[in-house]
Amino acid sequence: MRAEGQDVVNSLVSSISRMRLALAAAALASLALLLPGKAEAQFGIRGGPLGVARFAVGHVIGLSRLRHSRMAVRGSRYRAAALRSQDPRGAERGQLANPYVLRAALTAQAALSGWHGGRRPQGWWRHPDGSYGWVGPVFWPFAHDDITNAIILGDATSLSLYGYGDIYAAIFAPYAATELAAYAAPPVRRGRRVPTLDAVCDASDSGGLPVDRIASAVQPNELQRAVLDELAAAWRFARDTIRTACPARPPASATERLGLMQTRIEAMIKAADAIAPPLAKFESLLDDGQKAKLEAISSERLAALSAGQRNDEKGPSACASGYDPRYDVQAQRQYEQLVQQQWPAAEIASTLGLDEVARARLDVLQDTTLRTMETLSACPTKPAATPQARLAAVKARLETMLQAVKGVGDALDDFEVDLSDVQKAGFEAIGPKRGV
Repeated sequence: MRAEGQDVVNSLVSSISRMRLALAAAALASLALLLPGKAEAQFGIRGGPLGVARFAVGHVIGLSRLRHSRMAVRGSRYRAAALRSQDPRGAERGQLANPYVLRAALTAQAALSGWHGGRRPQGWWRHPDGSYGWVGPVFWPFAHDDITNAIILGDATSLSLYGYGDIYAAIFAPYAATELAAYAAPPVRRGRRVPTLDAVCDASDSGGLPVDRIASAVQPNELQRAVLDELAAAWRFARDTIRTACPARPPASATERLGLMQTRIEAMIKAADAIAPPLAKFESLLDDGQKAKLEAISSERLAALSAGQRNDEKGPSACASGYDPRYDVQAQRQYEQLVQQQWPAAEIASTLGLDEVARARLDVLQDTTLRTMETLSACPTKPAATPQARLAAVKARLETMLQAVKGVGDALDDFEVDLSDVQKAGFEAIGPKRGV
């Protein structure tokens, strides 16, 4: 009887070990996809395959870190797909079945590593899909990827999740100054817990336009291929434009954080403008059959996403258009309600000792910020039929967000204009205190 019991224990241990190895492979595949050719330089991986294996097991699957990734995707309908999905060779082929969940987990680990020394399991400022718009001092770390996904693959869901919650997090940053400083510190040792600021910024560098995939689909002639190469060069310029808008140092105040948001969004708009002419030129050279094959790339992506969540559907989508390939509307509603409840107006007024004028200005700041929840609705819409039309939709979304950030920034300036240095310091201390 004891022997049979030992066999059961051994079987359970073996199963757990296999599951951990599978999770390690999945996380490593995600890293290979998201940071091609840069994982060694940025994350301290050394020693060839053995070093990669040590990194995956020691730094991704360690129990203290695994809980961050697990919490980041808990409640998401896609977590089952993440656990069952990945052949580690898929990263080499660029065919991860569901890269978003793994990206969310990776982003969560990077965001949370500097927050309370990495001891907190999740942050109140995360996106509904488990990802984070702020990773330490960096806003929108996967900006270039999100633009590429929206234009070429027809999937703008990640882009649509940026909005009110990120503006709120800019006003009430959960990080303390020392925690932000850890992202800017030089990598003095291998395997450091907090990624460098440059490493987070470089996460947007996906390698640019998927030229080979497009060429394989449309089979371009000589002239079309030359224009496709021009488009790829414009895509690289767009990536570099966004990269240069990363902060050189952590923003120290709400005003600086909103300013960083504005700078990043402006860079993304500039990137979109750079892509527009060569994209229009390339599409104009394609015949109807080639255009259909180009669109098949996005159709395949959306079909795969829909298939991956079909078993988890629990009723009709609450989105007005009904388009909801991988989006949990209920989670979004809960998220918005939670964040709305967290507006610490009474705490601010009491802590800062506001007079009637300052309290009125605080009300304007709160109302201005809450209005962005409506203007920046996170419910994704049906993608347009062509890359050019999707590019126009991306730019329109970015311009709307830019105006929202500017409006909140103006309201914040009005609120702080007559505050003393002590009151401003007290205001900045509210965010980290609420994150405890």
